[in-house]
Amino acid sequence: MTRPTIRDLATAAGVSIATANRVIGGSGNVRQSTMQRVKEAAQEIGFYGLGAIDSRITAAKAKYRLGFLLHQPSRQFYLNLAQALRSASQRISDCVLELRIEFLDDLSPQNTAAKMLELAETCDAIGVVAAVHPIVIRAVETLQLQGKPVFALISQIDSTGQVHFIGIDGWKVGRTAGWMFDQVCDRPGKLGVLVGNPRYRCQEMNESGFRSYFRECASEFTILEPRSTFESKAVAEEMTENLLREHPDLQGLYVAGGGISGALAALRSTGNAGKVMLVGYELMDVTREALLDGAMTFVISHPLARLAEEALSGMVRSVKARGGDGNFTSVLPFEIYTRENI
Repeated sequence: MTRPTIRDLATAAGVSIATANRVIGGSGNVRQSTMQRVKEAAQEIGFYGLGAIDSRITAAKAKYRLGFLLHQPSRQFYLNLAQALRSASQRISDCVLELRIEFLDDLSPQNTAAKMLELAETCDAIGVVAAVHPIVIRAVETLQLQGKPVFALISQIDSTGQVHFIGIDGWKVGRTAGWMFDQVCDRPGKLGVLVGNPRYRCQEMNESGFRSYFRECASEFTILEPRSTFESKAVAEEMTENLLREHPDLQGLYVAGGGISGALAALRSTGNAGKVMLVGYELMDVTREALLDGAMTFVISHPLARLAEEALSGMVRSVKARGGDGNFTSVLPFEIYTRENI
C-alpha cells in the first residue's frame, strides 16, 4: 500500500489541499475546529505528518495565565483545591493554561490586596479566597479598571454581584446543617458554633442559615453564641475545650468555618468524640478519619473537581469578553458525606 498523500488527507478531512498544507506547515490562519478535523482524518488514514499537525494545533491555541491566591499551605483543603485546579487545567483542550498558585500565610486584608495587585501584573485573571474588607474591595476595583477579571472562590467578596463568584450557597449549607442536628439529636439541647472569621461571607451565611433553620423549625434547641477560631487549629481546639468546660451538657458542635481539626483534637482529648455530635466542612484526611471512627456525623463539602473546572472556564470566558458585562458566577451544589458513603 502506498503512503497516504496530502490529497488523501484533504479528501478525508473534507478540506482543500491548500488548507491541509496550511495545517501541516503552520502557515496562514486556520480555525481550531478545522485543524482538529484534519488531525482526526490523519489518524484515520495513517497520515505520516500527524506529529506535525499536533504541534501546529498546540501552537495555534490561545494561551492564558491565571493567578490564584489561596489560604495557608498548611491547610489540607487548600492543597486539595490547588491540585484540583491543576488537574482541571490539563482537561481543557481548546486553550493552553498556565496557572500561578500562591498560598498566603498572612491573611490580613492589606497583604491579600497587595498580593492580588502583584499577581495581576503577570496574569490575565485572578481567583482569590478573601474576606470582605474595604481594602480588598479597593484592590478588586483597581483590577477591574485595568480590565483584569477577579473571581471570588469559596467565599463571596461582596453581595452586589459585581465580583464573579464560584462556590456553594452558604445559606442552604447552614440550614442543611441545622436540619442534620434536628434529625439526629435524640432530644433538643445546646449547640455550639465555631466560625473562623465573620468577614468571610460564606461563614457568615453558614451561621445565618443555621440559626434561621432553628428559629423556623426547631426553636426548642439552644444555639450558643458563635466563637471565632481566626482560622487557627490551636484556637479552635481552645474554643472547643472552653465550650465543653462551660457547657458540660453540650449536645452538638457546628464548625461553620476554619478549625475542624482543632475541634476534633479537643473532642478526642476530652473523651467527647462521638458523644457530642459534630458537623463540619470538607472531605479530607482528617474528616474522613473522623467519619470512620464516629467523631463526626456529617461532612459538608465543596465539589472540588467541578469548582475548579467552573473557575477555569469562567475566567477564560471573562478574559475573552475583554471587560464585557457577562456574569460568570456559578453556584454549585454541595456534597454531603457520612461514614457510609465516603
